[in-house]
Amino acid sequence: MQWLLTGTGLILALAIIMIGVSYIASPMTTVRSFGLPVPADNSIIASWLRLKGVRDVVAGLLVLAFMVWGNSQEVGLVLLVEALIPTGDMLVILTGKGSIKHAFGIHGVTAMVMVIVAIPMVMGAY
Repeated sequence: MQWLLTGTGLILALAIIMIGVSYIASPMTTVRSFGLPVPADNSIIASWLRLKGVRDVVAGLLVLAFMVWGNSQEVGLVLLVEALIPTGDMLVILTGKGSIKHAFGIHGVTAMVMVIVAIPMVMGAY
């Protein structure tokens, strides 16, 4: 069971890093998958989106750092706290009248998977 939880945590960390890199490299293309209407195409918006990318990369690296230098309970705690990010994204999309499909199907599912993986790790129940 531990390998499944750890593997899923690793996949989540790598996925958020890849998403962050995508926002840094191609912000106006990547934003189309977020779930909100696409903002006007100008350099200032792209810079704001790149900030999101940097934060996504750091969030993924934090999980990886705890996987290398922490224990399973610490990794679970980081995942549990970081589950607030996709939860917040989901709520922003819903209140911004964005795509309900994206809000629940991407951000909601991501948050749910993070919590499902995190709880047994935090509790040491693996």
